[in-house]
Amino acid sequence: MIKTRSDCDFFFLTKRIDRFEKCMPLDIGDGYNNLIVGCTVENQKNIDYKLPIFKHLPIKHKYIILQPLLEEVNIEDYLDGIEFVVVGGESDKNARVLNYDWVLSIREQCIKHNVEFSFRQCGSHFLKDGKMYNLQVRDLCKQARLANIDYHKRL
Repeated sequence: MIKTRSDCDFFFLTKRIDRFEKCMPLDIGDGYNNLIVGCTVENQKNIDYKLPIFKHLPIKHKYIILQPLLEEVNIEDYLDGIEFVVVGGESDKNARVLNYDWVLSIREQCIKHNVEFSFRQCGSHFLKDGKMYNLQVRDLCKQARLANIDYHKRL
């Protein structure tokens, strides 16, 4: 379908990038122009396991989704060939804390490598400047937008 409908863009988001190669079409070659794949990771252990696999897959448009972000992480070794990084926290009364410093660290890594960055949503429990905020789910995306820290790639 993806190859047939080259007039449409297809976006796949997966937590299981290690299974992608088994599911991709045999004629994928170096990737389809209209396929975007987002690999979801939440901690350094999964980053170090999944992103080396992701890096070598024949995908032309790659996104890293750090949502929910559960700890401070380093993704710099994996940013080559990545077009976009999205960061966000968990939402619900039992959500784990999202530390704003972790978000800013990822943003700086993206800026250093000229990779687009978007802070999509705060966590329900959000730590900023040493203060814990308990936010309503309906406000998480709005609060992230108000931070105004998205980075758009320089050409």
